Amino acid sequence: MEQKIIELVNETKAKVNAIACAKDLTDLKVEVLGKSGALTLILRGLKDLSESDRPKMGKIVNEARVELEKVIGEKFVQLERKELDEKLMKEKIDISLDKKTTLGKLHPLNVMRRKAIDFFVSMGFIVTDSPEIETTYYNFDMLNIPPDHPAREMQDTFFVTDKILLRTQTSAGQIRTMEQIKPPIKMISPGRVFRSDEADATHTPCFHQIEGLVVDKGITMCDLKGILASFAKHFFSENSSVRFRPSHFPFTEPSVEVDASCPHCGGKGCNVCKGTGWIEILGAGMVNRHVLSGCGIDPDVYTGFAFGVGLDRITAICHGINDARVPFEGDIRFLKQF
Repeated sequence: MEQKIIELVNETKAKVNAIACAKDLTDLKVEVLGKSGALTLILRGLKDLSESDRPKMGKIVNEARVELEKVIGEKFVQLERKELDEKLMKEKIDISLDKKTTLGKLHPLNVMRRKAIDFFVSMGFIVTDSPEIETTYYNFDMLNIPPDHPAREMQDTFFVTDKILLRTQTSAGQIRTMEQIKPPIKMISPGRVFRSDEADATHTPCFHQIEGLVVDKGITMCDLKGILASFAKHFFSENSSVRFRPSHFPFTEPSVEVDASCPHCGGKGCNVCKGTGWIEILGAGMVNRHVLSGCGIDPDVYTGFAFGVGLDRITAICHGINDARVPFEGDIRFLKQF
């Protein structure tokens, strides 16, 4: 019986070394060590031996079982590692960077936004933020816009409810600032605004503004014109100039439309400025007394001016973009130009 066990162990080891897949190894394990396996049958035959031989042969069988389990276990580990290596080689992923990948950059609107913020901050303005979802109280009532004003119509404004809407101007941020900070105030409020307009070459339902506000003692239109003249020189050219034309806004009195000399022709007249030499860039004016008093600021002591710059319009003027929809389309051919 001892010789039979030795032969079984040697034969099993040889088979283990020749096996190349885990399934065959499992079958061999069952064949030798299973409930009906060869070594198990030998173990069951020990009952037929004499009492003196039985302990010795039992020890030999157990040692053979331990040895075979170790050999088969090591082979299982070897086959699993080999199988994993082969699988990893087949599913290999190239994680190296493509040297030809083009790096992204800022959208021209964001470039212009940062440039505008840097300009006004350099002149002592603080930057504030306000909600894009606004109330009629801040968007209309506190800006002296009466209930019958066209801007309050559904076809001009995105209303969520009767009292909640998507802000139509960042001027609402000026009201919030004047409620929280007492003069002197020098702030800008950049952000997106929304109006119920059909998208065409000159209109989009979402666009960008920077509203500016200065409130202090002795503020006049001269201060407003000085800042806006510096703004035009910074964005267009050192030779740029501005002019005021009378206008009307409910929250400013007097109100003006502000034109800058055309940066493309230097004021001589071209197709961009339609031969006039001037391009409208923003609206402005002195803050209405009712707006100041509504925010708890005495209009007999303090005066102020406000202006609203359309970032999309300034970007279009600087880069010669003739369609307001193009910057929003995500066309890579357009964006690569900047």
